[in-house]
Amino acid sequence: MKFGVVVFPGSNCDHDTHHALGTVLGRPVDFIWHKSEEVTGFDAIILPGGFAYGDYLRTGAIARFSPVMRAVTKFANSGGLVLGICNGFQVLLESGLLPGAVLRNAGLRFVCRHVYIRVERTDTPFTCAASSGQLLKIPIAHSDGNYFCDDATLRDLERNGQILFRYVSPDGRESPEWNPNGALANIAGIINCGRNVAGLMPHPERAAESLLDSAEGLVILRSMIDTLARRERSTVVAERVPA
Repeated sequence: MKFGVVVFPGSNCDHDTHHALGTVLGRPVDFIWHKSEEVTGFDAIILPGGFAYGDYLRTGAIARFSPVMRAVTKFANSGGLVLGICNGFQVLLESGLLPGAVLRNAGLRFVCRHVYIRVERTDTPFTCAASSGQLLKIPIAHSDGNYFCDDATLRDLERNGQILFRYVSPDGRESPEWNPNGALANIAGIINCGRNVAGLMPHPERAAESLLDSAEGLVILRSMIDTLARRERSTVVAERVPA
C-alpha cells in the first residue's frame, strides 16, 4: 500500500502527515504536488492542514481548482480512500466531495488546543480500528471550523450514518462548552455516502506520538491501513481463484 500527501502552496501540515505515516507507522508515503494531474500508484490520498493558497476568498475556495483536485476527484469516484484534515477537509467541502461548508468559528477567533472527539461510527475505512463511542484527544488549529449544512443535509447525514466524529467533553457528553467552534450538532468530521471520502477538523497527525501529549490520532490512520490491507488480501485471493 502507498499513501500520497497533497502539497498546496500554503500547506503546513504536509510534513507532519508524512512523518506520522512514514516514520511512526512505517508505511510508504510520498508527497503529491498541487500541479500534478495524475495520482496513479497511490492507494490512499490525504489532503493535509494549512492555508492552501493563503485561504484567499475563503478556505479551500482556490485549492479546489488545482490540477491535482481533478485527479483526486477521479480517484475518489473510482473508490480510492481520501482523507481531508482541517484545511484538507475545507477543500473537500469546496470541491463537493463532501456535503456542507465551514463558517468562521463562533467566537471569531483562531482556536488552537486539544479537544475530545467521540467516534460515532466504526463501520468505515477511517474508524474501523476504533471502538464505538471511543474518545480521542486530538488537537485543533483553525479559524474556520464551524461546520454547517442545511436541515435536509443534516437529516441525511444522521440517517445515513455519515457523522464520524462529534466534539464532546472529556467524559463523552455533548455540550456547547465543549464545542470549540460552534459546529452544527457538534460535528467534527463526516464521510460521504460512498464511505471512501472523509474529512475532519481535528489533526490526527499531530496526535501520533505520546511526546505530543496524545497518540490517539493514530487510530484514524491505522483504520486506513487496516482497510487497505484487507483490500490487498481480497485482491490476492481473487487472483488465485480460478475463473
